[in-house]
Amino acid sequence: MASPIISLLIFLSFILLSYLFFFPKKGWYWKLKKINKNDNKTLTEDILKKIYHAENSGSNMQIHDITASLNHSPKKIVEAITDMEDSGFISSSKGSLKLQETGRDYALKIIRVHRLWERYLSEKTGFNKKDWHDLAEEMEHKLTPVQTNELAQSLGNPRFDPHGDPIPTATGEIKKIKGKPLSTFPSETVGRIVHIEDEPDIIYQQILAQDLHIGSLVRILETNKKRIVFYSEGDEYVLAPIVAGNITISELKKEEFTSENTSRLSSLKMGEKAKIIGISRECRGEGRRRLLDLGFVINTPICIDMESPMQNPRAYLIRNTSIAIRNEQAKFILIEKNMEHGKAS
Repeated sequence: MASPIISLLIFLSFILLSYLFFFPKKGWYWKLKKINKNDNKTLTEDILKKIYHAENSGSNMQIHDITASLNHSPKKIVEAITDMEDSGFISSSKGSLKLQETGRDYALKIIRVHRLWERYLSEKTGFNKKDWHDLAEEMEHKLTPVQTNELAQSLGNPRFDPHGDPIPTATGEIKKIKGKPLSTFPSETVGRIVHIEDEPDIIYQQILAQDLHIGSLVRILETNKKRIVFYSEGDEYVLAPIVAGNITISELKKEEFTSENTSRLSSLKMGEKAKIIGISRECRGEGRRRLLDLGFVINTPICIDMESPMQNPRAYLIRNTSIAIRNEQAKFILIEKNMEHGKAS
């Protein structure tokens, strides 16, 4: 038989473990329950977003589409879908899922947080834009309605996120994007980029690599089943139709296309002269204010003063002052080169 001391120790250990496990609100049981609750909430919200985006693009969302796209077991996803049907968020018919009014309202609240947070990241932080989406995916499940409204007010209640997606209002109102995919227009069309879709990520990364920006003017040079060729800000771009399809442009009249001589400061060569005609809308917040404070303002003459051995950074002469910036910043500054006899001077 065990000695009384060992029995007492076992009993005390059991009491201690019970205390640690079931202590109100702070015990392991409650923490695990909270984690599970938050996990279920996150899964529900992710499913609502998936269905909303599918409906918004004119397609149906099937149950197998959900199970294939979310990092959860099919059993758990099906259980969540069943609970969402019972709660009146969604309805299903032959495996096809559809949002009910309460589900759509809930989805718009999550999308509102996501897009506001992306706007915050673009204007108030130094995070790279390739990270905005993933960071917003985390925060969209954490902010309360009160915190969301406070965030919106601090940003000036913006109507669009940095990708050009409309931000729902607190009451669920949402503007429509006025434009069509770049891949749907014929050659010689001119327009302005108004939206860049950030999903799927593999296509978004290809667009990022091209340094294409919201607000840029484009002129389509060639379009066929294999490639879309277009001109923008002094450069020629070649994209596969599936990639160009994630770029939305608003068509302009040909006489409105005024950027034939527009290029980026990063393309300026030693000995060339130019004048600044603006700063890309892609440059926001502190970065934009810093460039303006340094003197990169409209109609200012500019030329290269000095180059580093790697040509990055470069020093530009502005109003008799030499200012060095990196090419990553210079690409946001739009210029018009001085032209004489068809050549930049």
